Formats: sequence, C-alpha cells, structure tokens
Amino acid sequence: MYNFLLPVAYLPLWLHYCFSTLLWPVVYYIARYRLKVVRANLKRCFPQMSAKELRHIERQYYRHMTDLLVEGIYNLRAPLSKVKKLYHFENAEVLEPFYNQRRSVVLMSAHYNNWEYMITSLDSRLHHHAVGVGKPLDNKGFGKFITDRRARYGTEIVDQTDVRQIMAFYDRWHLPTAYMMLSDQSPSNPHRSYWTSFMGQDTPFLFGAEHFARKYNMPVFIYDVRKVRRGHYSVHFHLLTDDPNSMPEGSITEQYAQHLEKQILEHPQYWLWSHRRWKLTHNGRIMKDGTEKIINN
Repeated sequence: MYNFLLPVAYLPLWLHYCFSTLLWPVVYYIARYRLKVVRANLKRCFPQMSAKELRHIERQYYRHMTDLLVEGIYNLRAPLSKVKKLYHFENAEVLEPFYNQRRSVVLMSAHYNNWEYMITSLDSRLHHHAVGVGKPLDNKGFGKFITDRRARYGTEIVDQTDVRQIMAFYDRWHLPTAYMMLSDQSPSNPHRSYWTSFMGQDTPFLFGAEHFARKYNMPVFIYDVRKVRRGHYSVHFHLLTDDPNSMPEGSITEQYAQHLEKQILEHPQYWLWSHRRWKLTHNGRIMKDGTEKIINN
C-alpha cells in the first residue's frame, strides 16, 4: 500500500523542492503540525530570545522539515551515485586504520540535517560493514517498507532491541562493523539513561553507544552533518576516543551532548524540534495530558 511513494520518488529533485516550497506554509500555518511541541521546545531552550526571534527559527525549521520530507521520498529510489554527490564525505579515511586493525567503530550523530542519505549510502562508502541502529516505527508495515528501501545499498538496519545479538555475532566473527547511532532520541527509561545539562535543561540521553563501545573496545566517532546549500550536505568525522575504557564513566555521552549542543546553537533550525525530547523526569514520563507516569527501575 506504500508503493505509491515510489513513482513520486522518480520525479526530479528540483520538482521535489518546488513541492516543499508550496508545502511548508500549509504544514506550518494551516495544519500546524506539532506546532505546540516545537514552540514549547524552542521557548525552553532559548528563554532569552524574543517572540520575534523564536518565530524566525520556527519558520526556518518548518522550511527545513518539508525539505527533509521530500528528500526522504526522493531517497526511496535515488541512485547511489546521486546520493554521494548530495551527501559528501569529507574525511572518511580516518576510519581506515581501525578497519585495517579489524576493529569495529561507533558513529554517533543526531537528527540534525539529513540522516536518511547517511543510512542509505553508508555501507557503500566504508570498508566497514555498516549497521544503522534505531527505534522501530509504530506502523510495522510502513516500517518494513522504509527499512527495505534504506537497506538496498547494503546498510543493515537493526532494531535497538536486537543490537546486542548483532554486535555479539559480528564480534565473534571479527567482522569490522560501523554502528551508526542517532543518540539524541528520547530514552524510554529514565533510570537507564545518562542525565546531563543540555540546552539549559536537565536531559536524559541514551547510554547505549557508550555502553557498547566500552564492552567491545570500539573507537567512538562523532560525525557532523552540515548543510552546504539546499539539498547538499557535507559529513565530517571527529574521533572522540580510540580507547573508551580509559575514559571516566559517562564522559563519552557527555562529550557527545556538548558537541550536539554546540551544533544546535550555531544553526538551531536544523535540529528535530517537533520531537518530544523532554518528556522524561528522573522518576517517570510526562504524558500528553501533563500527568506524570512513574517508571520503576
């Protein structure tokens, strides 16, 4: 039932952007898609800004968000050669020494700028086998459709609930693997999260990337995705550590959070503000009706 998207994906990219230009005012002014969430997030993160400044970021965000939507549709059938032109890797060679050592690596990033091109093309651009780790979509049928399209150039898509088995398997067979983890998703359990100050808020972070890096002694990279111009992105890899167990507990996640905050402060419109990032408390979860649901350890 989702195959209707595939013919649309064949349209030229410039036509996708024409549609995005027409769509964003509809999404923002008429549909008001998650506008309350976006406004609440921006207000709590930038309390010093005027209403005019916040509205400016807000409008830029919705322009960017509809661009991401049409890029995601285009990506369903985009030729690999085209994706590589749109999504330029600046320094992927920094991963090569670890491949030569037969060491797997963790690649930490966020829902910042375009991440779909990264998932789709990653396996074709590294000597490492690429695995994208993420949360499953609520709609299983649509989730399978998207997973199949993302994986068509070799990247393996793994549900976060299965990542333990996958890592154990590849470690056992000494297959150098690059694990892509978008670590800015909201954790499900506050008691199993790393808490820190982020964007002026007491914020929980997923601890999985650091946990597995320590367990399998994997070097950790943070990669930045920068928007060069509309539809074109550049990716730069930063080595955070090649010896994770030499670092204090929590320091990998802490450095990641600080790095992401710096990115957001430079260009706030490119982060996923429509995500309910601050729905957890130290004891539970804030529900949509404003009540708190207590979560046990």
